[in-house]
Amino acid sequence: MKITFFDTLPHEEIFLKEHMPEGIESLFVTTSLHPAANVPDEVYDSDTISVFTPSLLNREILEKFKNLKFILLRSVGFSHVDMHYAKENDIHVFNAPNYGDYTVAEFVFASLLSLIRQIPQANNALRMGNILLDKYMGVELFSKTMGVIGTGAIGSKVVKIARGFSMEVIAHDVYHNTDAEYVSLDELCARADVISINTPLTPDTLRMFDKNRINSLKKGVIIVNTARGEIIDTDALYDAIVDKRVSYAALDVMECEDILWQKPSSATSFNNIKSLCLKNFLIANRLLKMDNVLITPHTAYDTREATQRILDITLENIHSCLNFSSGAKNQVLV
Repeated sequence: MKITFFDTLPHEEIFLKEHMPEGIESLFVTTSLHPAANVPDEVYDSDTISVFTPSLLNREILEKFKNLKFILLRSVGFSHVDMHYAKENDIHVFNAPNYGDYTVAEFVFASLLSLIRQIPQANNALRMGNILLDKYMGVELFSKTMGVIGTGAIGSKVVKIARGFSMEVIAHDVYHNTDAEYVSLDELCARADVISINTPLTPDTLRMFDKNRINSLKKGVIIVNTARGEIIDTDALYDAIVDKRVSYAALDVMECEDILWQKPSSATSFNNIKSLCLKNFLIANRLLKMDNVLITPHTAYDTREATQRILDITLENIHSCLNFSSGAKNQVLV
């Protein structure tokens, strides 16, 4: 078996090499895998590849790997993989579930509190020698209504933490796996003071928050998105912030994150879902300049504990690949 790891950091390479099962040829590449990537030709004879979220495994890329049998995702989400191509070509895809449930849920509130209490601005002012007690008035969470969209492994933890702040919690999900009050999406949008988006990106959740949905939100709502950027229409969100329908937005993910890792000239190769990437990128730059918007570079998962769990799960998945013919299929998606 030959495994090529993309998006690798030095500590990941050291750990994986140290714990790699015998008989496996491994190659580590620091860059991401996408249509504009400059990677060595030797990667394309790999029968297994492992990637993180910056990589874009569309049909154009996957067709280059003629011997590919396994894809090991070092992430929970798989929206960056052409799952139809994988299924058609008998390529088995493994993800890394549950590695960062508490990590991401904690980040929801870290970013939320930093934003509504204007902590970065107050800190920066103090560093400049300015003490402006009247300028950074915040908003408290006590008694506010938290609307949680998606109550899976992460969302269910968000529900628990919200209650620790004495918030009223309502939720929307097909599966009612917490004791929160479950309501329709329309009711949640009408009632929630704070909305936390924790649902996967699927055809049903793509642009879930389009212009009409955003216009139906309770005036002054606060939005936190740690799921996937494509769940929110960036253009509509920008307009709602300008119009003050949305008072604050904490965004760890953005539409078209791929553009950050690809050359602008390759934007024409994006699929139809991402046809407005350049426009969204320009809007994102406007959002970055707003004091009531906090954008972070998809780092909600990033703690020492969670990143170690990713590596541990990746090793489990490698062993599952080795034993696949005997029926071991941990974390396999297709």
